[in-house]
Amino acid sequence: MKAIRVTEFGGPQVLRCTDVPAPVPADGEALIAVEAVGVNYADITSRIGLYKPALPWIPGNEASGVVLETRGESDIRVGDRVAWATAPAGLGLKYIDDPGASPAGAAPRDTVAATYAELAVAPLRRLVPLPDGISFETGAAVAMHGITAHYLAHSVAPLQPGDRALVHAGAGGVGQLLIQMLKNAGVTVYATASSEEKAAAAKGAGADYVINYTRDDFAAIVADLTAGEGVRAVFDSVGQATFEGSFASLGAGGYLVVYGQASGPVPPFSIARLNIASTFITRPSIAHYTRTRKQLLDRAADVFAGLADGSLTSRVHAVYPLAEAAQAHQELESRRAIGKIILLPGQGRGKGR
Repeated sequence: MKAIRVTEFGGPQVLRCTDVPAPVPADGEALIAVEAVGVNYADITSRIGLYKPALPWIPGNEASGVVLETRGESDIRVGDRVAWATAPAGLGLKYIDDPGASPAGAAPRDTVAATYAELAVAPLRRLVPLPDGISFETGAAVAMHGITAHYLAHSVAPLQPGDRALVHAGAGGVGQLLIQMLKNAGVTVYATASSEEKAAAAKGAGADYVINYTRDDFAAIVADLTAGEGVRAVFDSVGQATFEGSFASLGAGGYLVVYGQASGPVPPFSIARLNIASTFITRPSIAHYTRTRKQLLDRAADVFAGLADGSLTSRVHAVYPLAEAAQAHQELESRRAIGKIILLPGQGRGKGR
């Protein structure tokens, strides 16, 4: 089968399309014909070696497709349309092997997803049925981003109607969905973006106010908008470049949720800083917020229901054939993407959708 194979960490040029043996599912896994693959910034983080997957490595932790074979008891059947996502490769999460006995703070161990390929294996317990009205491209676009936005909006910080939140990268795949979910929950949302076009996309997703953080001091603007009170939560996928401003934007008892590091990892800081305003900081992972199958299915069902009734929309920025994975990574790293980038293991359907 065709797959993208990485033998050394580095730039997009290390993503090489080649022939590799088809994977064989183990007990508790399914073999899937991959129809669409979601490209995530975590794929880049692993590719450059900040996360360290074992080499050689097939990237990808999010996809949709059709089940060809199952091994083990499951509600998933051969022929089912499914979507799935796992934690990024090489992240080094705390895992246990028995998901039925997970202690607090641990997550079930997942197969390395390796979705940049024509065929992939996935744990049966990670597969979610894809409703007939949801396309493979949309399924791949929300398997990671939709469920990530869901646990951020509903589980990580105790937000109530009337609270204020700041969402960085508001035009991104997670950002737009997170803005919509927060607004649906009655939260006032401020967002940041890096261009006027991206600001318009974040505004279109429902943000009450959008700040161009490459031009303006977003922390000062948030302070002005909130009469100095700050926000209840900051959702930060940018990391190093926005961390200090994010911290400064928090109100008393606020939550800083760092769920990505597109600009680089956050440097060490003193925990004593949290005492200034009794603030909280967390670095969540999808693995720990979908520890049980019920959690996973409930979150996926909410996302798919929102897409079906129109209360949520998912924007696809561009679609590339699998062989052009390097170009897809270049597009994502360029910060031009507004929404999700998708790879198609088949012939592909062009770019710029």
